[in-house]
Amino acid sequence: MQFNQTMIEEFTLLAKFPRDSKMQGIKLHSDAEPSLLSAAQRLFEKGIIDSPDGGYLTDLGLDLIEHVTVIHSSLQS
Repeated sequence: MQFNQTMIEEFTLLAKFPRDSKMQGIKLHSDAEPSLLSAAQRLFEKGIIDSPDGGYLTDLGLDLIEHVTVIHSSLQS
């Protein structure tokens, strides 16, 4: 298994979402890094976030952010 650049960009964007509350999301502005804007569009198309410019995590997104958090914590040590 190998992570490609597209996946890494999507992981990076997911990691930016607040994990403290389901009622908090993010908003990407048009001058954000193009890689983040593209990642947001892909995550939206996959049903992981509810808006192509960020928004809120869907139920699938909430499940994934837990896994991203575990991966990040494990690799950080």
